[in-house]
Amino acid sequence: MTIALQTGGRTAGPRLQSVKAMLALAIMLVASILATQLAQAQTFTVLYTFGEGTDGGSPYAGLMRDSAGNLYGATFGGGTGSAGTVFKVDPAGKETVLHNFKGKADGASPIAGLVRGPGGALYGTTVEGGASNYGTVFKLSKTGKETVLHSFNSQDGSYPDAGLLRDSAGNLYGTTVKGGASNLGTVFELDITGKQTVLHSFTGGADGRFPYTYGRLVRDAAGNFYGTTLAGGASDQGIVFKVNTTGQEIVLHNFTGGADGGYPYAGLVVDKKGNLYGTTYAGGASGQGTVFKLTTAGKEIVLYSFTGGADGGSPTAPVLRDGKGNLYGTTYYGGASNSGVVFKLDPSRMETVLHSFDYANDGGYPVAPLIRDAGGNLYGTATAGGASNHGTVFKLTH
Repeated sequence: MTIALQTGGRTAGPRLQSVKAMLALAIMLVASILATQLAQAQTFTVLYTFGEGTDGGSPYAGLMRDSAGNLYGATFGGGTGSAGTVFKVDPAGKETVLHNFKGKADGASPIAGLVRGPGGALYGTTVEGGASNYGTVFKLSKTGKETVLHSFNSQDGSYPDAGLLRDSAGNLYGTTVKGGASNLGTVFELDITGKQTVLHSFTGGADGRFPYTYGRLVRDAAGNFYGTTLAGGASDQGIVFKVNTTGQEIVLHNFTGGADGGYPYAGLVVDKKGNLYGTTYAGGASGQGTVFKLTTAGKEIVLYSFTGGADGGSPTAPVLRDGKGNLYGTTYYGGASNSGVVFKLDPSRMETVLHSFDYANDGGYPVAPLIRDAGGNLYGTATAGGASNHGTVFKLTH
């Protein structure tokens, strides 16, 4: 920081030079105090670093946490079959591989998070593998036995990259980035008998295309689903959509790629009033992405526009909302090392960078949603970087 003192055109004398020196010292002291307070207020911990060997690597998926504090997730690569894994990391940072994908009928390359069912079973998707190599929906028992519940065949969808939503009856819902009637993506249901139903096929026009979602669908009390598509819509910059209980799709917002944002990779979250919150990868005031709110009346409000600098840029992950209305998320780029940040956005729209990723040490390029425990600690994954350059699992106390 540079402080300019006006001298009325005269050469600054020794007394003024002394004042400037004292002011500079005061600024340094304040900066030091603020830095100390920041360090005391939050602690970033790498819980596990992937090696891309039998332990897995490139964790695009978000995490799930059980009551004992164990974290569960999936890696895109690594494992004994080099086709990804399902893993557990305990509170001490010990990793256990629960399943190694073989890359064939059992699926390959999971990039979505898991959802828990009765008896500790885990449910998820793989982008590839299965009977037709278009991806799968799978179940993993508590003992590690995998069952493929559905193999996609392109007509019913292909490449399911998003996480699953499970209802109280055990039915599963999700999206595929391609496949369906127009090969531009689907919203699907998989019931408890294993029957798959395409609820909506995107056509690529006004109704959007490529529901490429880091996250999952959200559902309201009436049974309607909400999500985003990466492209399509009136400006081909993506949309926010609603699919009702009869399978009818309603476009709630068309992104223009301008100040309102564009290319929403992320899924949505919903508050108690029905307002939706999300992020866009591009657009906004600086073209580096946004955090937005979509009201129940259909009005979009840009809550924050990223600059691509220290505040982060190009978010791909959904936001996480706490009971006070604060939003937490990550950006893919930006920050001190341009490897992404963890941020907090308060109800007054003030953004605080909670952590800037240092690629070589703690990972970089996070794409998955964060989760939060009862104490307010945040957990997530970084897709790359870390000691072995294949991603990390992290915890942020703030």
